[in-house]
Amino acid sequence: MSIRIAIVDDHPMVVEGIQAILETYDDIEVVGALTSGEEAIAAVDTLNPDVMLLDLNMPGIGGLSATEMILERQPDTRILILSMHDSPEYISTALNHGARGYVLKDVPTEEIRTAIDKVMAGETYLCTGAKGSLKPKIADGREPLTNREQTILLELATGKSNKEVALALDISVRTVETHRKNIKRKLGISSTAGLTRYALEHGVLQGTGRSV
Repeated sequence: MSIRIAIVDDHPMVVEGIQAILETYDDIEVVGALTSGEEAIAAVDTLNPDVMLLDLNMPGIGGLSATEMILERQPDTRILILSMHDSPEYISTALNHGARGYVLKDVPTEEIRTAIDKVMAGETYLCTGAKGSLKPKIADGREPLTNREQTILLELATGKSNKEVALALDISVRTVETHRKNIKRKLGISSTAGLTRYALEHGVLQGTGRSV
C-alpha cells in the first residue's frame, strides 16, 4: 500500500523538486502539491495524507500554526517539517506543536525518504543537522513560555506587527497583545527591542534573512 504524501511550500520550484524525487519511489504517492498553509488546512480532509511535508516559514499561516490546525482536523497525519532553519528554538517549537520530524532542506534525497519511513513507523525523526537540538532551558528559574507564546515570539521576531501576527495565527489583536505582554513578563524584558535581542541570542532569527 502506497504512502500518501502531501507537500506544502510557498516556493513552487521546491514543491516540484521534492515531488519529482518522491515520485521515483514505487511505494509513495504524492496526493497534493500545495503552496500555502491555508491550502494545506483546507485540503487535508480531502487529501487524507499519511505524511505532510510542511515548510516552516510561509506568508499568511505559517508552518507552526498550520501544524496545529491540521492536527485538529486529522490527528493521524504525520507532520514532517522541512526548513532551512537549524536553530534549537525552531526545532523544539515545531516538535512541541505536534510535528513528528524536522528535516533541513539541504539534506540528501535519501534522508527525506528515511524521515518519511521513520515517522510512518511512529518514531520522531530529526535530520543529522538537527539532532541534539533542544529548546534552550531557562536556568534562572523564570517561568517557561507556553507553546503559543513561543509561536508568538517567533512571529514577532520576524518583524511582524501585532495585527500581522493576529492575521497569520487567526486570533484577535487583543490576544496577541496579551501574549506579548506575558512574554515580556516571563522573560523579564520591557521593550520590543529587548524581545528582538532575546530572539537573536537564542537563534530565533537565524537564517531568516531579516536585518534588525
